[in-house]
Amino acid sequence: MTQLTLLCLPYSGASAMVYSRWRRTLPDWLQVRPVELPGRGARFDEPLQTDMRALAQQLAREQRTTLKAPYALFGHSLGALLACEMAHALRTLGVPEPVALFASGTAAPTLRSDYDRGFAEPRTDAQLIEQLRSLQGTSEEVLGNEELMSLTLPILRADFLLCGRFAPVERPLLKCPVHVFGGKNDRATPEQLIGWSKETLGSFSVDMLAGGHFFIHEQEARVLRAVKNHLEIHHRRHARVAVG
Repeated sequence: MTQLTLLCLPYSGASAMVYSRWRRTLPDWLQVRPVELPGRGARFDEPLQTDMRALAQQLAREQRTTLKAPYALFGHSLGALLACEMAHALRTLGVPEPVALFASGTAAPTLRSDYDRGFAEPRTDAQLIEQLRSLQGTSEEVLGNEELMSLTLPILRADFLLCGRFAPVERPLLKCPVHVFGGKNDRATPEQLIGWSKETLGSFSVDMLAGGHFFIHEQEARVLRAVKNHLEIHHRRHARVAVG
């Protein structure tokens, strides 16, 4: 059976483990490959990165050795920007474009001047904790755990700098479809989400789901169903080519 690989990029402060459950839900033809970032999880001993483009190039070089077409990219929040940059970095390395790019829970690369305001300089521990509290994805018990926070906050600080110091550059547009997910109560506005359409010459869609910034967990079943439905078309096409 022809498999389609789904590279999944985590959000700020998270490890690739946030996508581990997806393997049990998505069909066998869709190989979920969570991408671990330096400085967390199995790569905890590696230095954290604060340059989005350099990180995308590093990850693209690492993935190129085992990545075979067809594949797609999914990222939430920070991961969405990183997934888009990886698509460009892989193309530069001679890898075919993804069959789809899924960008979830963040403003488009060209509409981030207000979205990332104040994130270009390192934030204090107190500011980071308050930011976590405002996103409503972390319990007060965890926020009050000093040992856990001492491990998490340096990662979060670096990840916020990745976003805050990111600046779009002029380059050929992608040709693959771009599918965007947004939370109805998240701070990314419909206009900022629709701005992702400027990243591609291909087709474009936006799905608005109930919930705040972490709607991908609250609405996991709906997100995965949409991902599967979008990719099923490409899977069938490649399966026909393989048989032919």
